[in-house]
Amino acid sequence: MANYFALGLTLATLLTGIFWLLARTVGAQSTRTPTAAGSSPALATSRRFPAWVAWIGDFFPMILLVFVVRSFLYEAYQIPSGSMMPTLLVGDFIVVKKFSYGLREPIFQKQLLATGAPQRGDVAVFKYPEDPSIYFIKRIVGLPGDRVIYRGKRLFIQPAHATAAVDQPLTVDYQTLSSDLSHATGEGLTTLVERLGPVNHQILISDQPTDLSFYYQQPGEPLSEWVVPPGHYFTLGDNRDNSRDSRFWGFVSQNHLVGQAVAIWMSFEKQPGGWPTGIRWQRLGAIH
Repeated sequence: MANYFALGLTLATLLTGIFWLLARTVGAQSTRTPTAAGSSPALATSRRFPAWVAWIGDFFPMILLVFVVRSFLYEAYQIPSGSMMPTLLVGDFIVVKKFSYGLREPIFQKQLLATGAPQRGDVAVFKYPEDPSIYFIKRIVGLPGDRVIYRGKRLFIQPAHATAAVDQPLTVDYQTLSSDLSHATGEGLTTLVERLGPVNHQILISDQPTDLSFYYQQPGEPLSEWVVPPGHYFTLGDNRDNSRDSRFWGFVSQNHLVGQAVAIWMSFEKQPGGWPTGIRWQRLGAIH
């Protein structure tokens, strides 16, 4: 499916580029005009195009810069929900590095050049597999070939190259930071530090039981266990009991990847659907 904003930006870049080129190549024509006897002919300029052609062309450098940066380098997104708490909050504005997972043409997102692949622990933006017009942000926990198990609200991973028992947490370790009662929901929430290889990040766990009946069951695998297919990734939200992620709909194709979330550039104090009430300056910085 085409990205219509990217399509519009591409067309605007092409249109202003054509006008910019016309204004600088054939937009002005030099002619000789007669003058008084005994003097040299004067050089005069007559325009073949109206002034608005040059005016539109003047926007080309700025639009070209926006096109290159947004299409191939970096793009800004706003966090609309709490599925990635405490890492990301509603009102956070993030920067996504688009070339982390390959350079792609901006309209249909076909890869032009391989520049890298997701690593376990990355916070990634991708097109929602069930509706590619929607963008999701989650943490990548399973790489192609991994066996991923989510049992007792703990994550277990057998990497593709490992030979140990599948119920042994090979790359995942936990440390409890705090436990409290959420006044909004009346449920107990525990903050843990989860270690995925070299990546340490905080997650939230609820004391409410998990309904496994909504989990995606991969053919041939037990419930709450998944083997990541080639060219796909398994994702989880950091707010583990309030996130619709790979546990419910399956895997993310590498073709749906948009980029890696690398920094928070602005953060407003706000509720979903509400107006900002302040700025959270302390949240600005890199995403882990």
